[in-house]
Amino acid sequence: MKFDRKKFDRKVMLTAIVSVVLGAGAVELLHAQTTPPAFTVAMINVKDEEGYKKDFLPEAQRMIKEGGGKYIAGGWNKTTTMDGPPPPNRVVILQFESAGAIKKWWASGLEKLQKEVGHKYADFQTFAVEGVEQK
Repeated sequence: MKFDRKKFDRKVMLTAIVSVVLGAGAVELLHAQTTPPAFTVAMINVKDEEGYKKDFLPEAQRMIKEGGGKYIAGGWNKTTTMDGPPPPNRVVILQFESAGAIKKWWASGLEKLQKEVGHKYADFQTFAVEGVEQK
């Protein structure tokens, strides 16, 4: 049996390519497992509940769902003051897979919706916070 150098080189090259692809996939998987979730907190003073529920909320909820957001807490007048001034009449906490996911979601249209439609009916203080790794 004669040694075929070209065949050997192709096998080595194919093995190297497969190893790189598998290694990159493993790194992505490990990174996804160690990236903490991130949260948005919206403190909202709704001034026109009917307009807010009709013109803003349905579209905002659709965008939250499509962006991968998950409701953690929120609602109307469901807060308890622990210290400091009372919160506004609506507080919402959403969870996303990462801070990057929040930035992408916010830039995809919710920021524009909130500014152009939401502000007609409410005042918003919205911020994001990255979660901590659980050990």
